[in-house]
Amino acid sequence: MKKVILLACLCGMLSSCENVEKKAGEKLQTAREAFERGDYSEAKIQIDSIKILYPKAFEARREGIGLMQQVELKEQEKTLVYLDSLLQKKQAEVDAIKDKFTFEKDAEYQKIGNYLHPSQVVEKNLHRSFLRFQVNETGQMSMTSIYCGPSNIHHISIKVVAPDGSFAETPASKDSYETTDLGEKIEKADYKLGEDGNVIGFLYLNKDKNIKVNYQGERPYSTTMSPADRQAVASVYELAQLLSSITQIKKEMEEANLKIEFVKRKMQEREAKENKETE
Repeated sequence: MKKVILLACLCGMLSSCENVEKKAGEKLQTAREAFERGDYSEAKIQIDSIKILYPKAFEARREGIGLMQQVELKEQEKTLVYLDSLLQKKQAEVDAIKDKFTFEKDAEYQKIGNYLHPSQVVEKNLHRSFLRFQVNETGQMSMTSIYCGPSNIHHISIKVVAPDGSFAETPASKDSYETTDLGEKIEKADYKLGEDGNVIGFLYLNKDKNIKVNYQGERPYSTTMSPADRQAVASVYELAQLLSSITQIKKEMEEANLKIEFVKRKMQEREAKENKETE
């Protein structure tokens, strides 16, 4: 009697295992079909469900790991195609406008050059107090408040005010210096986009308005932005957006390539392990 009961239990267990593997196999087949039609999200959901619903379906789970690696590989390859297309589009936009800017780079001291509006090159702006804008090749934009006068004001920040009274103000500059040239006092303070109290963004939004610039230091000093300077901030800001997009796209492409290398290595390791087990 005990033998009969034991045999019945064994048969029940085998039947249960077969049933589990069958159901897990159905999930796996659904995942394969989703993969074949390019629905990678659905394929991943189905593969993950096998691990959750049928943890003892070892064969289906093993095959699921291989299929998941194929899914991840295809996802990254698809991402690369999209990013490459987007990169070409953004680069074409930059190429169409970059000749409108002056490019400055000291090959001996600089690895990355800067673009600025032609109206703001140094030679055209001697002895003038104004806001100067530039963007480097990676898309990092910055603003420099330049003061020229008979005596120092020792400014460390600026406040820009629109005709309606709205304004934006920089924090104290992290990079400023003062000098004297033939008796003229010259002060410069730099502010990077993102660390400028949104002054650059404010100027871009108000590029068609008369903007008053208040230099904030030991002594008060104010000036009004010229139309050329307002055009400069708008043009450089738009170029910065394109260049920073290109930098971000290249970073994402590099990450995608690293993921592809990782997945391919895991696939090779899995294949080598399976071949070894069958020997």
